[in-house]
Amino acid sequence: MIRRTTLFLAMTFAGCMPSHPAAAQPNVHEADALISDVRFADGASLQQVRLHYRTLGTPQRDAQGRITNAVMLLHGTGGSGAQFLQPRFADELFGPGQPLDTSRYYLILPDNIGHGGSSKPSDGLRAKFPRYDYSDMVALQHRLLTEALGVQQLRLMLGTSMGCMHIFEWAEKQPDFTRALMPLACQPTQIGDRNRVWRKAAMEAITEDPAWQGGNYTAQPLAGLRTASSLSVIAGLAPMNLHATHASRDAADAWWKERFAADIGSRDANDWLYQLDSSRSYDPSPGLSRIRAPMTWVNSADDFINPPELGIPEKLLPDMPHVRYVLIPASAQTRGHSTHTSAVFWKQELVQLLARSE
Repeated sequence: MIRRTTLFLAMTFAGCMPSHPAAAQPNVHEADALISDVRFADGASLQQVRLHYRTLGTPQRDAQGRITNAVMLLHGTGGSGAQFLQPRFADELFGPGQPLDTSRYYLILPDNIGHGGSSKPSDGLRAKFPRYDYSDMVALQHRLLTEALGVQQLRLMLGTSMGCMHIFEWAEKQPDFTRALMPLACQPTQIGDRNRVWRKAAMEAITEDPAWQGGNYTAQPLAGLRTASSLSVIAGLAPMNLHATHASRDAADAWWKERFAADIGSRDANDWLYQLDSSRSYDPSPGLSRIRAPMTWVNSADDFINPPELGIPEKLLPDMPHVRYVLIPASAQTRGHSTHTSAVFWKQELVQLLARSE
């Protein structure tokens, strides 16, 4: 039976966007995996790709030596695995007795290609870097797990935004690799309508800036980057929350100044262009019936990027009998698209997913 649930919560929490400082996690291990002979969907190749990752907890093995408690957390566009160390995520999930207690689970937080500490255009290749897409990113995640970390099956895969979309690709391409799936803040269909328009506008703002010089700039093309960064901030804000906390003109101006500075300060034009462009071929909708693992898919009603009024889940859920769909209603506490990283709103759903996938 297909179940569509709406959660009603009235809770407060600290934190706002993923670029804010992470909570200190004393047992975080960071390392790089070097993946050799990488072939991309467009025919390009690299002799080696560096994938940076973080882990928390310790692998547990069965009698055959197979890791049984691995959990992979997948970040969003422009982010990194560090987003999951924020208090509003980690402090709700990683502690003793919490849903992803690190004494029970081996947590893997990769930086996807093009992001964070992993190989990306700004390392030196610039516009000569392979034009990766989501299928390439998922393939590299699989190689990180199997070749570098020795993980042949995941207990859980949880992903936000872009990571949410990656989960749908994983669920179709490797239906038995993960015992439970939790995608947050995405749609399992090609990116079109408003979501495509703001991405396209951001990409063209960069490439139409004369200072971009085909990606061979010596200084960041700031005019284009400012427009692209502005669009990103607008797409991610939550109107009810912003009105509740910064309703006046001066307060809104102060919020914008701080948030914009944090966003543009983290951007490289080539990296941002590639990150946005990587969604171009995404469309898992034809293969949704192949999903077999228990899944809880969560969206929020104040998400500018995935507006619920389009009715996309209602159209696609009949093809996904193993999926529970949850819509978090908008409130002064929700955070728009980035509600995906505020675990207080959906962690009980995670508890239930882990229970029904035992």
